[in-house]
Amino acid sequence: MRLVHPNLQNFRRKSLRRSSFSPLLISAAIAFAFPSVAQAKTFDLQSAGVEDIQAAVDAGALSYEKLVTLYLARIAAYDKKGPALNTVITLNKNAIATARALDQERKSKGLRSPLMGIPILAKDNYDTADMPTSGGSFVLANSVPYEDAPSIRQLREAGAIIIAKVNMDEFAHGGIGYSSRLGQTHNPHDPRRHPAGSSGGTGAGLAAWFSPLGLGSDTGGSIRGPSSANGVVGIKPTNGLISRSGIMPCVLSFDTGGPMARSVYDAALALGYMTGIDAKDPLTSTSAGLFYKDYTQFLKKDALKGVRLGAIRDHQGTDAEVDRVFDAALAELKAQGAIVVDGLHYPAMALNNRANVMEPMRAEVKDNYVAYLGTLKPGLPKTVTDLAALGMKLTQPKGEFMPHPSVFTRFKALGEREPITDISYTSAKLYGMKAVQGAVLGLIEHHQLDAIVYPTRSRQPEIIDPNVANVVDRQGAPSLTSIANVTQFPDVIVPAGLTNEKMPVTISFFGPAWSEPRLLSYAYSYEQATHHLVPPATTPALAGERFEY
Repeated sequence: MRLVHPNLQNFRRKSLRRSSFSPLLISAAIAFAFPSVAQAKTFDLQSAGVEDIQAAVDAGALSYEKLVTLYLARIAAYDKKGPALNTVITLNKNAIATARALDQERKSKGLRSPLMGIPILAKDNYDTADMPTSGGSFVLANSVPYEDAPSIRQLREAGAIIIAKVNMDEFAHGGIGYSSRLGQTHNPHDPRRHPAGSSGGTGAGLAAWFSPLGLGSDTGGSIRGPSSANGVVGIKPTNGLISRSGIMPCVLSFDTGGPMARSVYDAALALGYMTGIDAKDPLTSTSAGLFYKDYTQFLKKDALKGVRLGAIRDHQGTDAEVDRVFDAALAELKAQGAIVVDGLHYPAMALNNRANVMEPMRAEVKDNYVAYLGTLKPGLPKTVTDLAALGMKLTQPKGEFMPHPSVFTRFKALGEREPITDISYTSAKLYGMKAVQGAVLGLIEHHQLDAIVYPTRSRQPEIIDPNVANVVDRQGAPSLTSIANVTQFPDVIVPAGLTNEKMPVTISFFGPAWSEPRLLSYAYSYEQATHHLVPPATTPALAGERFEY
């Protein structure tokens, strides 16, 4: 006996009474009888966020194994070939097998979390027990840590897949995405230009959609610079919101990890899975009662209505095109109901003291590295002096990509610095940071601001100079991002448009400690109203990345 859907059966009975059949009527009836026909969806890897991926998997149109295969195909086509973006240091050889196991788990047990099966690019300073963690340096090329960093572990427990470890400036020193492990990473929007740093590999990989999510770390702007240069979303969280354990240090007092993504929703989702108290990182205790496991709950499309935003104009005039895009972004914010208090400048106490605070606090790098290197396996360097000696010894004869000498001469100098009990260090840490915090909070309170907004980078990414392997040897773009590190306040970055040279510009939403919920809501509201994420022309869609279901 053949079963007939009752809605279609009723339609047939009524239609038989008519002398003719209307094709439109038949189509409408079929759509009514079978709603799924009328609600056919399109999956497009270029624009697919986490929710789109899970919806396609739920419908049986996509598997995690197929998803990983699609991303690996993009990496194969564009990372070492085509525009040769040069982002990936290490591919996870178990990525497909992990995805296949997650497919089986979902069929038998259901969805573990919204991040289940989602590929993530991890900056090569995050400890991964199944892949080397080199900090972008040939000196640690064979260093496979004993265990995952807590943030990596928490993401994997949610079901995420670390698909690759990606390039960074060597030991996070620099700003152009160059390392002795891989050489120069290129900006997918214009491969002649750098991707900024030090999380340049993550930024470039996300822009080329090698994955929907990525991980960066930030000491003075290393999440935000690459997010801006490559036109993606980034979050530099309040220091202490995410454990720094298992992330190779730069200047630990200013360091934090953070998510990067192709949408605010996805970045907010990942952030929640990275928070929590870690006994090995005492700073995370300050987040007790203040962190959330789900930041997507705060995302509202109308969040900008009535919000007072202070527009910072320090470094205006550095790049006319960046200024033009920022002006247009302010108009868009106003159109969404925001009250923009324009023409603001940071107090001199904030602008001047940040350098006076950051420089003496570099003294802690020596002890930071002793603590980190002590967690690694035998046979590896244990101090910055060891790093310097090994790096300078091997610089000449070894490696296709030579480390810039300044990286290791800097380590040599750090090994000779005064200890962190020195008065210049202790005064900077105990009082200098608070002075900068006070200056920023004073600005916010004086103008009754809900947040500060500014162009994340004051200049478009520069053309790569093959004769310069490290940004410290030339004049970099003036930046405001380090204020967030000295204050330890959060900063959320979202695409704001393109310059005439087709390079991305982003705006930053910056606010007091633990204000991630409202900063993310403002960024989300702006993103949903403007949709400024632009795919690079150098990495077009490949066959099989778009399909209907």
